[in-house]
Amino acid sequence: MNGSLADRVPPMGALAVAVVAVSTSAILVRWSAAPSTVAAFYRVLFTVALVAPIAAVRHAGDFRRLSCRDALSAAVAGVALAVHFASWFESLNHTSVAASVTLVQTQPVFVAAGAALFLNERVDRRVIAGILVAVAGAAAMSLTGGETATVGGNATLGNALALVGAVAMAGYVLAGRSMRQRVALFPYVTVVYAACAATLFALVAAGDAPVVDYPPREWFLFLGMAVGPGVFGHTVLNWALEHVESSVVSVSLLGEPVGSTLLAALLLAEIPTAATALGGAVVLGGIYVTTTGRTDPGGG
Repeated sequence: MNGSLADRVPPMGALAVAVVAVSTSAILVRWSAAPSTVAAFYRVLFTVALVAPIAAVRHAGDFRRLSCRDALSAAVAGVALAVHFASWFESLNHTSVAASVTLVQTQPVFVAAGAALFLNERVDRRVIAGILVAVAGAAAMSLTGGETATVGGNATLGNALALVGAVAMAGYVLAGRSMRQRVALFPYVTVVYAACAATLFALVAAGDAPVVDYPPREWFLFLGMAVGPGVFGHTVLNWALEHVESSVVSVSLLGEPVGSTLLAALLLAEIPTAATALGGAVVLGGIYVTTTGRTDPGGG
């Protein structure tokens, strides 16, 4: 993708496609019977396989201009992304899609807090209010006991893992915060995804799950995760950051919990409890206030 693509593809249209694509992620993960780290590893590995050839052919010069510092920053972002995937995929084994996706989308709140703590960014009252509202909603979802665990799961554990995934995603955004302003899309995401895949493979190797012994259905699901949420989701979102204000991108991601919850109701017969719906609405409201209140939300 290059700058001229924006002349042919409306950035807001691309953003809408990306939100729909990422909304399918939780459903694909839930359909998979593979261990969560294995599913996460193959999702990212197949995404690398799809984007790396384009990066090598069309952006060889950009790779040569990539400084060691930028490459290291992208690798750190990739490690954070791996932690996000590993914890979030596992959370879906324990709690509902609605709770997991809503809680993992609290990442803008942690980005705002991290930017204030580590990047000395100014935080105004609106942002603070949004953070407090989102935290209150997350606490309500996690502590009211109204959430239903998945079979053999623990909803409290699942909710906690989703929050870990949100913190890790915030680390991913902060680590790659300024890179997209100076590094071309495909070299950036190739390094990030490669580091992410390597980290996830280390987690798989450290466990006792098989690496390749899976039926064809699982491989189709792995590929679906890469093509849908991977390429048409995260990669398009990174492209959109060049053409749409990052605050618009952040707020648009509030559509993911809504889309995932609707898909879970239709495809998994998973209806959120009243406590989850109420807490989720509070969380989304807090995220909206936080992202619209920031003057420079940044992006990954």
